[in-house]
Amino acid sequence: MHQPIDIEALCAERGLRITEQRRVIAKVLSDSTDHPDVEKLHERATAIDPGISIATVYRTVRLFEEAGILDRHDFGDGRARYEAAPEAHHDHMIDVETGSVIEFVDPELEALQRQIAERLGFRLVDHRMELFGVKLDRDDGEGASTRK
Repeated sequence: MHQPIDIEALCAERGLRITEQRRVIAKVLSDSTDHPDVEKLHERATAIDPGISIATVYRTVRLFEEAGILDRHDFGDGRARYEAAPEAHHDHMIDVETGSVIEFVDPELEALQRQIAERLGFRLVDHRMELFGVKLDRDDGEGASTRK
């Protein structure tokens, strides 16, 4: 479901000064198809520019988050993970065994959430859904598959 988002262009739209190191971090984020944490972003950024410190990555993701360019997620692994703020809403299914994250959209679920909000006397303006699970029929490495 990953739709590339030009984070550098979003920085320009929001009037953020774009240094060369921020440009590298923005490119790494734009090119990411996963939801990297700061350590993974730092690893990828220093492959392009070895002079980028982890402190610079932390400051940059905080700046981008405050500007509404990045969304921060906690997928239950104790690390803040990031993705470009999507133009279209989506939810996440997190595999608790591998940490992999699947983005999905389910129109029935979206309608149900609006109905629940209305039933409780609200107009839904935003939400975030993160489902945590284990993959069914995962091979346990000994030739048998497991169902949990």
